[in-house]
Amino acid sequence: MTPAPGDGGGKGKKPKRRKRTGWKRLIPTWRMVLSAIVVGLMLIVGAFVLGYNMVHIPKPQDAATKQSNVYLYADGSQIARDGEVNRENVPLSKVSKAAQQAVLAAEDRDFYSEPAIDLKAMARAAWNTATGKGKQSGSTITQQYVKNYYLAQDQTVTRKVKEFFIAIKLDREVTKDEILEGYLNTSFFGRNAYGIQAAAQAYYGVDADELTAEQGAYLAALVNAPSMYDVVAHPENKGAAVARWNYVLDGMVKEGWLKQSERTGAKFPMPKQATTSSAFSGQRGYLVEAIKSYLYDHKIIDEEALENGGGYRITTTIQPKMQNAFIKAVDDQLMDKLDKKNRKVDNYVRAGGVSIDPKTGKVIAMYGGIDYTKQYVNNATRRDFQNGSIFKPFVFTSAVENASNNQSGQAITPNTVYDGTNKRPVVGWPGETYAPENEDYVNYGNITVRKATQSSVNSVYAQMAVDVGPEKVEKTAIDLGVPKNTPDMNPYPSIALGTATASVLDMTEAYATLANHGKHGTYTMIEKISKDGESIKLPTTESTQAVSRKAADTTTAVLQSVVEAGTATAAQASGHPVAGKTGTAEEDKAAWFAGYTPDLATVVSVMGQDPKTGAHKPLYGAMGLPRINGGGAPTEIWAQFTKDALKGKKVKEFDLDLQVGADVVYTPPSTPADEPGATGDEETGGATGDEETGGPTDGGTDDSTSTGGTPTTDGGTDSTGGTATDGGAASTGGTATDGGATDGGATADGGATDGGATADGGATDGGATTEGETSLGPFG
Repeated sequence: MTPAPGDGGGKGKKPKRRKRTGWKRLIPTWRMVLSAIVVGLMLIVGAFVLGYNMVHIPKPQDAATKQSNVYLYADGSQIARDGEVNRENVPLSKVSKAAQQAVLAAEDRDFYSEPAIDLKAMARAAWNTATGKGKQSGSTITQQYVKNYYLAQDQTVTRKVKEFFIAIKLDREVTKDEILEGYLNTSFFGRNAYGIQAAAQAYYGVDADELTAEQGAYLAALVNAPSMYDVVAHPENKGAAVARWNYVLDGMVKEGWLKQSERTGAKFPMPKQATTSSAFSGQRGYLVEAIKSYLYDHKIIDEEALENGGGYRITTTIQPKMQNAFIKAVDDQLMDKLDKKNRKVDNYVRAGGVSIDPKTGKVIAMYGGIDYTKQYVNNATRRDFQNGSIFKPFVFTSAVENASNNQSGQAITPNTVYDGTNKRPVVGWPGETYAPENEDYVNYGNITVRKATQSSVNSVYAQMAVDVGPEKVEKTAIDLGVPKNTPDMNPYPSIALGTATASVLDMTEAYATLANHGKHGTYTMIEKISKDGESIKLPTTESTQAVSRKAADTTTAVLQSVVEAGTATAAQASGHPVAGKTGTAEEDKAAWFAGYTPDLATVVSVMGQDPKTGAHKPLYGAMGLPRINGGGAPTEIWAQFTKDALKGKKVKEFDLDLQVGADVVYTPPSTPADEPGATGDEETGGATGDEETGGPTDGGTDDSTSTGGTPTTDGGTDSTGGTATDGGAASTGGTATDGGATDGGATADGGATDGGATADGGATDGGATTEGETSLGPFG
C-alpha cells in the first residue's frame, strides 16, 4: 500500500540546495578548491615527468669553447686579451681532506646526506632576491657542478630548468664523491684559476693535496666572491675575506671536521703574489682589473659569465695618449729620481693616479703602479692609505651648501676668521676633548678660511667640521662621489683632517664634481660592450646636481688660492688655471695632490709600502729629500701630465658663480703668534691627521698625537698616530695601546700587525703580518 504524503512512510525526495546569491557567488566552494588543487598537482607532476624525460645529461662543455675577452682603448686599439684556461683536473684523492671539508662547510654542509635539489633553499633564495636582500643562490653543490660542467653561465629560466633536471638525473647515476670531484675541478677561484689544483698553485704555490685547513678555508671563501676576496689585489677587503674565512672554519668545527683546539690556533694564511702573463705587463693588468671591478660593481656583467664564458668585446674610455702622458710624468718626476740600490726607502715608493673628464665622467687615464707583473696591487683603486688634507675642501663645500655658521653665528665664507692656534680644543663638540696640532706646531692666530686652506691649518678645519656638523660633512663627501662605505670615514671632527682612506679613483670622482660646478655623474670606464655582435646595456651616467653651484664654485675659488699662493704653487707649471689641494697622510706614509682645470680633474698619490711585508712606510729621505709632501712629487707629476694632456687646447678660465662676498679678499688684524705667517702644507714634526709625518725632518721618532678618531664602544678612541708628546694619553682619550685602532699597528721596526686588529677590533693599515709570520710578499 502506498503511504500517504506526509505520513512518514517511505523515502522522501532530497531537498534542493539553495542557490547562492549576491557576493557569495564569488567565493569558490570547497569542491572547486579541491578540484583546483588536484588539477594543479596533476599538472605539476605531469610537467615534472615531461621535463625529466625530455632533459638529458649533455656532453661536458669543451674548455676550448671558452672565448677570450678583448679589452680595448677608446680608439679601438687593444689593451689586452684574456681567456686562456688555467685548469688541471685532479682526482678527489689528490685533494686534502681538510680542503674538501672546507669547501663543503662553505657551500653545502649537508651535501652527502641531502638530495641533488634543495627546494627549501631555492625558495628561500628566490624570496631573498625578490625582497631586495641581494641576489642569492639556493643551489646545491650538485647544481653548481651541473652549471659549471654541462651548461652555460647565462642567467635564464631555460638554463635553470635544465640544471634542475640534470642535477636530479646525475645524482641517480654517479656517486657523491664523483660529483664533489667534478665540482672542485670546475669551480672558479679567481686569478684565472679553474679548479682547486690551479687555485692551490696560484695562491699558495702548493698542490691540492698539501692544502691545510686554513688554506682550504680561504680557497673555499674565494668561491663565493673570487675578485672581492683576493686580499692581495684588494687589501681593503681583507676584513670581509677574513670574516668569510672564519665562517668556513667555524662551520668545520660545527660539523666535527676540525678540532676546536686547531680552530683556536688558526691564523689567516696570506696568499702569495699573483703571477701574471706578460700580456698584462706595465699598466695593462691594472686597467683590466679595474675594468673588471667596474663591471662587477655596477652589475653589468656577472663575474662567472665574464670569466667562464668570455667572448666580450669591451671598449674603455682610456685614451692611449693620456695614458702614455701619465706614465711619462710619473717616470720623469718620481721613478727616475729613485736610487733603490743606495737608498732603502726608495724601494718603498709607490704611485697611483687617475684623470677624469669632469663633463662626461669618463676616466681617460689611470696609473696603477710600476708594473702589474711586479706589483699586483692597483694603487689607483686601493682603499687603505689616508687621504690627508685633500679631504678638507669637502668641509668647506659642506659649509656653503648648508649655509653653516661658526660658533659666533657668522656665516662661513672664504673670509670668515678662525682662531688658528696650535692644539686649540675644538668648541661645540659634545664628545671628548679634541685639540689637533698644526704643522710644525705653528700658532697662526686669527686667520681667514682662505688663508687656512692655503696653509692647511688643522685647528681651523677641525673647528669648521664641528660648526658644519660632521654628519653633514660626511654626507657632502658622499654626494660629491666618495663611496659611502669608505674605510675610516666617520662623522667626527677628525674627518676634516683626512683620516678616511678613499682611493685615488674615488677622490678624483669627487674633485671632478667640484670641477663640474657641483654636478655629479658616476664615473665610467666603459664606452661600449658587445658579445656575438649584440650590444650590452650600460648604466646611465647622467649627472645630477650633487651640491649647489655656489658651493662647488666657491670651493674652487678657495682652491685656486692654494695654487696661486699656497702649498701647490708647483701646479702652475701646467700652464692652465688650476684649483687644487695638497695633503699628507700620517707619518708621511702618503702624499697627495688633487686638482683640476675647467677641462680635467686629476689626483696623484705617492705612497710608502714595504715590498715584502706590505706594511705602510714613511717616506723620509725618499728621492734623497728630507721628505715627500703633497706639494712636491705629486704636484709635479700632476703639472707635467696636465700640461701634456691639454697640449694644443685653448686655455680656459674658470667660470664661477660665487657665494656673496667670496670674491673679496680680507686680511684680519694680526694677533700674537709663536710663528706667524708660516704657510707650509705638510708638517714635519708630529702634526695629526692629514699633515703629520710622525717625526722630524731627519726621520726621528714619532711624537705625534692622535687625530681624534671615532670613539670606540669601550670608551677608548681610535688613534692614527702615537701617544702625545709627553708620553701620556692622546688628546682624544685613548692611546694606541688601550684599544684604539692604529694606522697599521706599526711596531718599533716598522712592521705591521697581523691583519690585525687590536684587542677590540681596530683596523690596521693593510693587513701586513707580524715579523716571523707569513709575509704578504705581493707588494714588490
